[in-house]
Amino acid sequence: MAMRIKPFWRRPQSFFEDRCRLYRDFLKTPFAEYPEMTSDEQRGVTAPPLAKPAEEGKVTRALPNPRGTRLLERDIETCLRNRRSRRDFSHAPISLPSLSFLLWASHGVLEVIDGGRSTHRTVASSGARHPYETYFFTPRVEGLERGLWRYLPLSHEVQFLRPISDLEASLRAGGLGQEHVGRGALVFAWTCIPRRAEWRYNMAAHKPMLIDLGCICQNLYLAAEALGVGVCSIGGYDQPRMDALLGLDGEEEFVVHMATVGPLAED
Repeated sequence: MAMRIKPFWRRPQSFFEDRCRLYRDFLKTPFAEYPEMTSDEQRGVTAPPLAKPAEEGKVTRALPNPRGTRLLERDIETCLRNRRSRRDFSHAPISLPSLSFLLWASHGVLEVIDGGRSTHRTVASSGARHPYETYFFTPRVEGLERGLWRYLPLSHEVQFLRPISDLEASLRAGGLGQEHVGRGALVFAWTCIPRRAEWRYNMAAHKPMLIDLGCICQNLYLAAEALGVGVCSIGGYDQPRMDALLGLDGEEEFVVHMATVGPLAED
């Protein structure tokens, strides 16, 4: 007789309490507990690539220089005070210069350092490892085909990966039915390649990687305020569905966070 597995939501309260304690421990800094830990960097292992290369045979587009983007608000204090999650989008598209600025502000490369092993970017990252890739979906971006794209930060270009049928419906499903995910003109999906940070920090790499992601998303919010467009981060999503939509293996690279962006609806 096949063993029946108790549904997750029918487990005793003690199960959830134990999980909460486990996840609290994850939030603590473990470095002092691993004095004998040796990283791949210390062993002389070659550093992972700074970013995924462009895929052969797929269309690559140069982006406008972000320094020329017209900003509605340049005062940082005002951007900080006005920063909100906004979900009420119009049906208007996002312009290509605005996309360029959002990508650069949230993950742009300023310089390659450390003998080609690290980068300085517009966002902080523990050890300058920057373990994230930026993918985005384009329901309504001027000049870009609808579908899935990826940002190439070393050259400030974007590459078209593939069209997606029923794009808005696929995004809503991946966002667990959240309507605003399917209404945005642009949807970001950040994926993690843990190996980049593990190379330097081994098993202590994973909490810092999530801190890095907070820096990325906050920069996106501030850039959106400067442009006068709305943004809402998405923590609740269908992990297997989104990994499959991006064509990821779910182990060496997987979605960690999302955000939807779009011009705001009139009040």
